[in-house]
Amino acid sequence: MRDGNEIHVVLGASGGTGNAVARALAERGLPVRGVNRAGDAELPETVERVAADVTRSEQLRRALEGAAVVYHCAQPEYTRWAEDFPPMNRAIVEATAEVGAKLVFADNLYMYGATGTPMREDTPVRPTSKKGRVRATLAEDLLGAHRAGTLRVAISRASDYFGPRALDSAIGERLFEAALAGKRVPWLGSLDQPHTVSYTEDMGRAIAILGERDEADGQVWHLPAAEPVTGRAFIELIAHAIGRPLRPTATTAGMVRLAGLFVPMIREVGDVMDQWTEPFVSDASRFQRAFGPFEVTPLDEAVRRTVAWYRERETDAAA
Repeated sequence: MRDGNEIHVVLGASGGTGNAVARALAERGLPVRGVNRAGDAELPETVERVAADVTRSEQLRRALEGAAVVYHCAQPEYTRWAEDFPPMNRAIVEATAEVGAKLVFADNLYMYGATGTPMREDTPVRPTSKKGRVRATLAEDLLGAHRAGTLRVAISRASDYFGPRALDSAIGERLFEAALAGKRVPWLGSLDQPHTVSYTEDMGRAIAILGERDEADGQVWHLPAAEPVTGRAFIELIAHAIGRPLRPTATTAGMVRLAGLFVPMIREVGDVMDQWTEPFVSDASRFQRAFGPFEVTPLDEAVRRTVAWYRERETDAAA
């Protein structure tokens, strides 16, 4: 810790990733501040909740007061990444540097494009989508700030994620709610291609490690996850957790293009369809060598916990 700073500040604490990070830090007994726009993130009682719009410099700076580590898990609306993500990123870099804190960025795998082989930290950055180009630029800006000595930065990268409170994901609310309702369960692209899926509770624990370890600084780290799974097998795990058969259905690129003519959000999904129509596999062996052994939650257990959370959410909504 530097200059008396000690608080671990999580930006985007109401989202699936940010919420999991805040909970993991709290479990370690650390002083944690969860920041989201409304200040109403569902967090343990020991976590301080703060309302702040991270795009407004004065609110952001107040939210970061006393920070030792800032976990950047915030992001704009999915349809506005190109316009809003770069200025948000710059504002967070500047504010974090001002308080002398370390910055840990929660990134994804879009920047690699179609690789055909497992993605590692040294896989060439060759984005094939506009969202991948945005992600590549954000990461380079962050690492550039680290190289320049502006602040310490570590970047975590996870695949498509699921888990409690992870609503806004391709394998989040839409998929689990359909399963619980007994409807056809939609899976993007092919049901039979291997796909790494990240469980948010594992992500939270791994990102917390990057926040506390100096050797993580200045580098990109792929986060540990269970073995790749096909969409068909993942939905079968949900069926087992629910206790009844489910009907998986593949959402093809053509279907996405057609729906995207009318729904902007679906149009954006079409930008990254290649990661759903061929193998999309992440290799986290470097993280394991540096910080392991790190035990990931068995996939069937992770799915069971997620189903239980969605069921509890339904019950609370009905009460």
